[in-house]
Amino acid sequence: MANNQSVRRHLDAFTRGRIIGKLEEGRSVTSVAAEFGIAHSIVSRLWRQFQTTGTAIRGFSSGRPRGTTPADDRYIVLQARRNRRQTAGEIARHTTQATG
Repeated sequence: MANNQSVRRHLDAFTRGRIIGKLEEGRSVTSVAAEFGIAHSIVSRLWRQFQTTGTAIRGFSSGRPRGTTPADDRYIVLQARRNRRQTAGEIARHTTQATG
């Protein structure tokens, strides 16, 4: 089965800096994008971010919030070790009953 989605890679900090430098020299977004082989929308977004925030550093997201607490995690491991034949669903039910 072929995957038609293109592979997305983040620009490293050095490349981001080079792009911003060329834009500060007065080069056009389109020419910079062509030189680096990336879409002009990426360069435009990076330039806009630099102009508004003053930095081109990529922000980090926290990702999906955790569904369990560290105490829940310890309880799950304890349950799994006590009864190795217990299914994941049974462990989930026991955890819900025990922790609320």
